[in-house]
Amino acid sequence: MIVVRIFTALLVLLAASPAMSQDRRVPASAAELRLSYAPIVQRVQPAVVNVYAAKMVQEHNPLLDDPIFRRFFGVPGQQPEQMQRSLGSGVMVDPSGLVVTNVHVIEGADEVKVSLSDKREFEAEIVLKDPRSDLAVLRLKGAHEKFPTLDFANSDELQVGDVVLAIGNPFGVGQTVTHGIISALARTQVGITDYQFFIQTDAAINPGNSGGALVDMTGKLAGINTAIFSRSGGSQGIGFAIPANMVRVVVASAKSGGKAVKRPWLGAKLQAVTPEIAESLGLKLPSGALVASVVAASPAARAGLKASDLIVSIDGQAVDDPNAFDYRFATRPLGGTAEIDVLRAGKTAKLSVALETAPDTGRNEIVLTGRSPLQGAKVANISPAVADELHLDSDTEGVVVTDLADGGTAANVGFQKGDIILAVNNQKIGKTADLEKATRESARLWRITLVRGGQQINVTLGG
Repeated sequence: MIVVRIFTALLVLLAASPAMSQDRRVPASAAELRLSYAPIVQRVQPAVVNVYAAKMVQEHNPLLDDPIFRRFFGVPGQQPEQMQRSLGSGVMVDPSGLVVTNVHVIEGADEVKVSLSDKREFEAEIVLKDPRSDLAVLRLKGAHEKFPTLDFANSDELQVGDVVLAIGNPFGVGQTVTHGIISALARTQVGITDYQFFIQTDAAINPGNSGGALVDMTGKLAGINTAIFSRSGGSQGIGFAIPANMVRVVVASAKSGGKAVKRPWLGAKLQAVTPEIAESLGLKLPSGALVASVVAASPAARAGLKASDLIVSIDGQAVDDPNAFDYRFATRPLGGTAEIDVLRAGKTAKLSVALETAPDTGRNEIVLTGRSPLQGAKVANISPAVADELHLDSDTEGVVVTDLADGGTAANVGFQKGDIILAVNNQKIGKTADLEKATRESARLWRITLVRGGQQINVTLGG
């Protein structure tokens, strides 16, 4: 079974009457079974949009890579370009025309358009992309009116069994409404974003639903649908949504004018509690987040957090594993403190951790343009902020690949985001300026030493 990002998508939300009872109960009569979601669906439709993304890609014909073929048939070396289009969904979250969707819907797009429920189309600009959560915020161009929006639910109040609705355009067949329940909360083993903490639902979600909304029975946005588990590529009753509380953080950053989402930094490396570790600690259950190491002078260190401490809750909310803690901590507002409960030597301790961003001085991020195997790679010096973003050890030093241009040489030859470049042609790389200088020199062979996943790799590539 594989996780599929539901790439062509629009899930719509339902807005219920504020007076709707929030009591959770089963139907009490046959008449109640004939109740309809239609009023909710009709009310929310204006706040849900289609997102169209287009980009030019070079059509690749393997025969054109052969210079003998090109010479014999007189085919030019430059391969033709074609327009590649994708369809997704979005949710209007601000009356000025802010739309939230998935990063993977608009990634690499040269042009983005948004189609409203009344069939009007607007060009849109990308205000903010947050690959760590797979959320992006768009703004409609040339809009001079107030648009209908959806309010955020408190996703921490959702319960397994709650009814949810989704409206979307699966497989491009047209607007479709599905309903189901919340099948599970706090799913942390999905593996598609940095923050592994998803709402699972059996409401039918298919390709065409990415960036759409999962809505609760009060008509509020419970989450943004982003992926499915599937053997066939279609819905099999297991869909995943990013919780509204994470969406709220990303949208707030966009509204404040930020180009990146600023989140609190703990300054400690956490690990999961295995059954063996639980037994050694005398725990009944293998839960919590075990502190493996603490960065000196970090918020964790100043709060008194120590290696071997077991974090069991944050602000009164239980922590089952490191992913749950990362999500809870990342959704806390900057500027205050978070109260963390830890088990230390069999006793409970309460610590107050300052909510502040990681230092990012000396990042010096650049894109390599020299004719080398690393052409098209974006690289940065490893600051505490970079280490936090890429899940590197806090004491890691050097230069790391932070992004790769589509079609660039670096991407084509197999370099990956997170690769740490140690040396190029026997020249030690200590900072981005060293790497930029080394890749501007001409060479017939390139010998590159890098670290990937904790392992050192030596690569030799032709010039």
